[in-house]
Amino acid sequence: MKLFYAKGTISIAPAIALLEAGIEHDLARLDFAAAEQTKPDYLAINSKGRVPALALDNGEVLTETGALLDYIAALAPAAKLVPQTPVQAAHMRSVMYYLASTMHVAHAHKMRGSRWADNPESHADMTAKVPQTMTACAGFVEAECLQGDYVCGAQFTVADAYLFVVCNWLAGDSVVVSDFPKISTFMSRMEARESVKMVRAKDMI
Repeated sequence: MKLFYAKGTISIAPAIALLEAGIEHDLARLDFAAAEQTKPDYLAINSKGRVPALALDNGEVLTETGALLDYIAALAPAAKLVPQTPVQAAHMRSVMYYLASTMHVAHAHKMRGSRWADNPESHADMTAKVPQTMTACAGFVEAECLQGDYVCGAQFTVADAYLFVVCNWLAGDSVVVSDFPKISTFMSRMEARESVKMVRAKDMI
């Protein structure tokens, strides 16, 4: 299989998950600065023009971060990347859905305002709001999402790969990360994982 990704984007979450699962894969890097995600070659792979996209060996293409993470976990049950108990599995997915529907959107307001408004003044207003909204998101993650060392307590799950990538954006969004000790500790713990060391070595983050 082949993962299409762009540096620093949410597509690094499935890259981490693939490494955690021990699944062989190839990588295809897109240059967002050159707008490669909007070119016909990539649109033929993912008509949404976004990353990630995971091209399977049978020719199928999967998209959307949460779906890819669930798929990767299902391929490697021995890696235990999803909790066994229904309640914990639901908590894991609730965090991933929050990241997708709220925190990622709040971050995108900084540089993707044209998705929601045409007026440049509106874009500037959205950008100015990002430190406030992302700080509020960090507060929710601190209080509700991290149940211990990781999202699901002591067990690493695919939600942790997702959360790690999103929390990497906090400092760039003018959030004072040191104000959130659980997040700070979580990020240090993630940096110590071999999967994260490997994506950093490949200049993916």
